[in-house]
Amino acid sequence: MTQVKICGLKNRQAIEAAVMAGADYLGFVFAESPRQVRPEKVRDLTRDLPQEIKKVGVFVSPQKEEVEEIVAIADLDMIQIHGKSDLTELSRPIIRAFSIKDQESIYFFQYPHFLLDAPPAKLMGGNGQTFDWQLVDQRHLPKKKLWLAGGLTAENVGEAIQFFQPRVVDVSSGVETDGEKDLAKIAAFCQAVKAADAQK
Repeated sequence: MTQVKICGLKNRQAIEAAVMAGADYLGFVFAESPRQVRPEKVRDLTRDLPQEIKKVGVFVSPQKEEVEEIVAIADLDMIQIHGKSDLTELSRPIIRAFSIKDQESIYFFQYPHFLLDAPPAKLMGGNGQTFDWQLVDQRHLPKKKLWLAGGLTAENVGEAIQFFQPRVVDVSSGVETDGEKDLAKIAAFCQAVKAADAQK
């Protein structure tokens, strides 16, 4: 079964919609972004979260001390790193994001999870842009570690699942309207993932 991460969450309504729709991971952005949240707010918003749903903190080129402080305050389960970073070991499992410009940009073997994403535009992620899936040489891609992002929507996620067979699909802007999370789009995205799985 393909798991789902809804990223860039900022309020209780969107979190509840993601949980109700069947999301497995909730993403919270701590890097500079319109979706940025404070770790104290994340802790408050997720106090009653079901234990099986994991909280992912999203960082861009962070320092170890900064990450660990936020992990402790927000009570995170996983750490997603974009940008330049040589961090390979932290107190929580790392999801290392790679922007796909060409297949040479993937050095995933040292990480427990890796995320394929579109090249950065204004922000490191959440730009609503897909990347050229054909650029990725899938012959050596460890699918059990693979998370997929980059312009995913309810309309194209089924095709993405069929093409990559990722462990997790990750969406942010694809479930937004006018820059805010759209509860109906969150539900439609999760439903589209379930429908794609049913066709495998």
